Amino acid sequence: MLELNHGFRVVDLHARLEPGDEEEVATRGRETTPEALERELHQAGVVRAVVSPSSGSAPAGQGYLQANNAVARLSVDRPFLAFARVDGPRDPSSRASARLRNLAASREQHHASPDDIEQYAYDDRFHGFTLAPAEDGLPDEETLDRLEDVGLPLVVNGGQSFPPSAAAETLLDRDLPIVLGGFGGYPLDRDLMMDAMDLLGQYDQLYLDTRSVRFRDVLERALLEHPDRVLFGSGAPEIHPSVGVMEILTLDVSEDAMRRAFSANPSRIVPGLAPGET
Repeated sequence: MLELNHGFRVVDLHARLEPGDEEEVATRGRETTPEALERELHQAGVVRAVVSPSSGSAPAGQGYLQANNAVARLSVDRPFLAFARVDGPRDPSSRASARLRNLAASREQHHASPDDIEQYAYDDRFHGFTLAPAEDGLPDEETLDRLEDVGLPLVVNGGQSFPPSAAAETLLDRDLPIVLGGFGGYPLDRDLMMDAMDLLGQYDQLYLDTRSVRFRDVLERALLEHPDRVLFGSGAPEIHPSVGVMEILTLDVSEDAMRRAFSANPSRIVPGLAPGET
């Protein structure tokens, strides 16, 4: 794919880095080596990207410690900022049976603990956290308390299995920046995306990233009504970052709104993405 020449400084808040070796990567579908990801970001004109471990990168019952450390190691001397992926024992669904189970749920050894959060937060290799409740469960209250204490941004992979309403019920009252990936509506659920935008008026620490948001009117509405709360996220490597960049460039919004989404907004909540940071 040809390199884009768009004149914007672009940083990416939502990319994935496969922590396995090249042989393992080759068996998992699209190539996701650090070199390939760096090349694709360069082609899209993206200067820095937040990366975290992919789904399935941690064997069942082992947690993400090894995968997080591998992603941090692979980010060295590359334009990547590592986010630690965390998990938990609680069922994120709204079913009554899940709520009953959660009353008795206890953290197992492989789940992220408050001490793990503390270690990640003060390890200069990590700049924030990611959470995929539908796949990895929700942390317990003690661990969420520690996430709030350290105050680093938390990117949440929501969607139909963990809609914005569930995020509001379990996470959004916390005093830390929370980013709902894909406007909280992945895959392509317009109603959920609208629900997420409505929540922006209620929660000052809530942000939305643009990963896999394919509705032009939804993107334009968000950038017009909430220009400080929209962050560019490509969803690479599943989606070539050039695709995400072009979707923003073709919107009927001002260059200032684009500039905020591409750089100013993500740099505000992740200082390592700001110009001049290395």
